[in-house]
Amino acid sequence: MNIRLFNANILTMEEGKEIFLGEIRIQNEKIIYVGEGSGSNTFIKDNEEEWEEIDCQGNLLMPGFKDAHTHSGMTLLRSYADDLPLNDWLNKQIFPVEAKMTEEDIYHLTKLAVLEYLTSGITAIFDMYLTPESIARACDDTGMRCVQVGAVNNFSQSPELVEEMFLKLNSISPLQSYKLGFHAEYTCSKELLIKIAELSHKYQAPVYTHLAETKDEVEGCIARYGMTPIAFLNSLGMFDYGGGCYHCVHMTAEDIAIMKEKGLYAISNPGSNTKLASGIAPISDYLREGIPVALGTDGPASNNCLDMFREMFLVTGLAKIRENDASAVDATEVLKMATVNGAHAMGLYDSDILSEGKLADIIMIDLNQPNMQPINNITKNIVYSGSKQNVKMTMVHGRILYQDGKFLLADKPEDIYRKANEIINKYR
Repeated sequence: MNIRLFNANILTMEEGKEIFLGEIRIQNEKIIYVGEGSGSNTFIKDNEEEWEEIDCQGNLLMPGFKDAHTHSGMTLLRSYADDLPLNDWLNKQIFPVEAKMTEEDIYHLTKLAVLEYLTSGITAIFDMYLTPESIARACDDTGMRCVQVGAVNNFSQSPELVEEMFLKLNSISPLQSYKLGFHAEYTCSKELLIKIAELSHKYQAPVYTHLAETKDEVEGCIARYGMTPIAFLNSLGMFDYGGGCYHCVHMTAEDIAIMKEKGLYAISNPGSNTKLASGIAPISDYLREGIPVALGTDGPASNNCLDMFREMFLVTGLAKIRENDASAVDATEVLKMATVNGAHAMGLYDSDILSEGKLADIIMIDLNQPNMQPINNITKNIVYSGSKQNVKMTMVHGRILYQDGKFLLADKPEDIYRKANEIINKYR
């Protein structure tokens, strides 16, 4: 399929490149042209191939958001276990239900999450959950780009499964990939953690995990090993090939120095951290130290929505409160967190910006709505006043999956909703 998006404001997210009026041409899954255009549907084709031409009417084209930390199958538990601290939320409500969930349940629940990602302009997710193969199948069937990460802990999965999925899911589909990882220090024995570190060294691959989400987590690790979580994991050689950590809320100066030394990504989840009262991550400290920050929604049981606009506003708003400084964490940096940094944290270097040869993971932001007017600064408007209502189109891998409020998928939304409700009824 060849698609021409013309008469558009274009934000490529290339460093130092300003928004300009032009067009983008897509051939199959790749961008073949980004630049000036005629602003009309007069287009001289180089060949006889058929082109779909879309007049963007001055709206904004930009790279899709990269949700760098998700648990998609937890749509089952949206508003199921609210208003509880993290330990009670996990151990008393979440883990008991998850122990009963099947691969087929998670397949259908992941499809429900994909619908929500598309409405928020999310074109790729970094998913950690229980049944990797059914998650990959759900994302392939809906056209969503998905990077999965190992979720091994003392109760589910295993280092052997993580290795199997690492070898299998990195070659099954252009939309799917897989990273080494584990749930968290506090849910894994030392023996398990050593095995994951050994896998990292075997494949010279990065590792990802939840880290320093709560004070209790940090204090527990110090009691067990005499070190903070990141210091302990680093002592095992866990991050010798890089990687990233989700949350990173309760970090010492020494912890931050380890992140910098190992080239780790800090993947912040401000919505979830706010709702679970986990704390406010030291985002300004990371930026000062040159540590790249990416954004994730976390799962729909702890957030409860999968909305990158809310995460963008919260990450800068909470940083301003924490630092008592209204200039902290500039909106331009936030947009980079939600796009380029997220892509790089996930290893998606071919879908980070809009440029010739890159994958066509593109969203259109509707500027012709009250919250986007007047147009003083489009970038800051997206972060400070933008919302899901402004997502006019979401394209993944050159295929339009969501446009003008409608899903262009094989499954009808109402069928996906019905199936999710059937599943939760089994566990009530």
